Amino acid sequence: MIDEKKPVYMIGIVAKLVGVHPQTLRFYEKEGLIKAARTEGQTRLYSEIEFRKIKKIVYLTKEKGVNIAGVKEILKMEEDVYNLLKILKEFLQEETFEKFLDNLKNIHFKSLDIEEIIKKLK
Repeated sequence: MIDEKKPVYMIGIVAKLVGVHPQTLRFYEKEGLIKAARTEGQTRLYSEIEFRKIKKIVYLTKEKGVNIAGVKEILKMEEDVYNLLKILKEFLQEETFEKFLDNLKNIHFKSLDIEEIIKKLK
């Protein structure tokens, strides 16, 4: 199994894969949207989790026209939903919680990636 938290992707590779300039990724980091690990030589490395977040940010900004402040709010909402679901999971029986998640998957959310949030719960 791949450790999704292990930083393995170099900045240039990530930039090329998502179609932005490396400076854009540095800007996202400066704005607090992403976090890069650093090698001893200070090369930025991104984990699979951060890579998926970068793809989401690029999609929101390029495809949907969301500005950086809007992206920050969307990412914060996703984190809030995740935290709420973690709390709810503690209070519901497992079967009830699973049914709730199944129902949640059927709701169309415009900007929230509910599948990704649910995946983090498992």
